[in-house]
Parts: sequence; structure tokens; C-alpha cells
Amino acid sequence: METMIINQQNVINYTRELQQVIQKVVKIVARIAKLPANTEVSIMVVDNNYIQELNFIYRGQNSPTDVLSFAMNELVDEEPDFDFSGEVNVLGDIVVSLEKAQEQCQAYGHSLERELGFLVAHGMLHLLGYDHETEPEGQLMRQLEEKIMAAAQLGR
Repeated sequence: METMIINQQNVINYTRELQQVIQKVVKIVARIAKLPANTEVSIMVVDNNYIQELNFIYRGQNSPTDVLSFAMNELVDEEPDFDFSGEVNVLGDIVVSLEKAQEQCQAYGHSLERELGFLVAHGMLHLLGYDHETEPEGQLMRQLEEKIMAAAQLGR
């Protein structure tokens, strides 16, 4: 699986370890979801100001959030199924506020690596069509997140 990571912020020190956490979590999700090798995802690491702008534009909420996902393969019922076997399977884009992740890891009492890994896992699951709008959907998503975090050895 191809992962493009772009650090667009300079508020929090973006280390090699953080980059490795992102790559590790993406690989685990790809394995669990049995994604084809020709799958691509892009992840942009930003600050609170940047993600607040996106959150307002796309969700109408004028506040910073921790992660946003923009899926490329969302098909509605009226659309035909396509065979992407010979082409690149672009999942979409994930935008993570490293500044918000830092705030949250301090509030929850765990490492920045764990919080970043969780946000990437959460974003990846959204790209794969999972959601948490209902209680059963939320429970399923939480179970998958915990499975991913355990596989990545990013416990609380």
C-alpha cells in the first residue's frame, strides 16, 4: 500500500517516530481490510488553524477537530460498480491536526504516538466506509479501532 504523508504544520515537532506510527497503522489497516497492494492514501498533518478552516468549509463547524477523512471511493446505490483491478485504488485523504492530537493525548494521559495512531486508524476506517452515526456502527468501529491499536502495540 502506498502512503503519502505531508507535514504541513510547524507547531508540534514532527519526528521520524511519528511518521513511522502513521505508516505502521496504515499497513495494519490495509492488512486487516485486505486492501489490494495498488491502494493509495494520502495523509496531511496540519495544525488547528488549518483543520478548523477545513472543518468549517466541509462540515459547517467553525472549530478545530482532530481528524477529517475525504473518501474517494464512496459509491451511492445508483452508481455502477467499477473494476479497479488494473488501476490504482485511491482510498482518499486523511487530515490530522497534530496540535489537537497533542492536546488530546495530554487530556487522556497517553502518548502522542498512541493518539496519532488512533486518529489515523479512525480516519482510515472512515475511508473504508465505517461510521459512528448509530450505536451499533459506533461499537463496530470502536472494536476495529481497538484491534488496530493492539496490532500496532499502541495501548493506552
